[in-house]
Amino acid sequence: MFELPVRDPCDLCEGMAGREARWAVVDQGKYTLTVLNPWQFERGQCCVITRRHVATLLDLREEECMAVMLAAQRVGQALLQAFRPLGLLTFQNNGVYSGQETPHFHFHVVPRQPGSDWGIGPPQLATFEGAGRVPGTPHDPGGDARRRERVLASPGQMAETAALIRRNLV
Repeated sequence: MFELPVRDPCDLCEGMAGREARWAVVDQGKYTLTVLNPWQFERGQCCVITRRHVATLLDLREEECMAVMLAAQRVGQALLQAFRPLGLLTFQNNGVYSGQETPHFHFHVVPRQPGSDWGIGPPQLATFEGAGRVPGTPHDPGGDARRRERVLASPGQMAETAALIRRNLV
């Protein structure tokens, strides 16, 4: 199995339990919760997370896989209506060598906007060389504080963005 990041307690489980307020809920399903990522590399960046704590794609049950993709499609359509993006990026990381930072399955759905400063692909991969990472090594969180501080959304921004996406859910 993959080497997984360590977070105890799990920030996504804490968010679902109401103990971590930074994840604004956009949509809910039986197996999934769609939240606004508090680090808005792109305005409207969402994550579809599983209600059950599992670490990777390979740990999902069939019904969870289907629910994740349907939730991603649903929020993707809402993001298209809300933001009129240039494109829609979806990605999911499995193991520290792929850039996984939280040991709880989550699927990113990101509206790509003009003027984005993180290139093509997920931010941790798009800035791979700029972050001083050597291919084939795990993510070093040493520079994350500066990167995250720049894109951390305020509670007001989170509420406004989540409400806009919810209004566009079909």
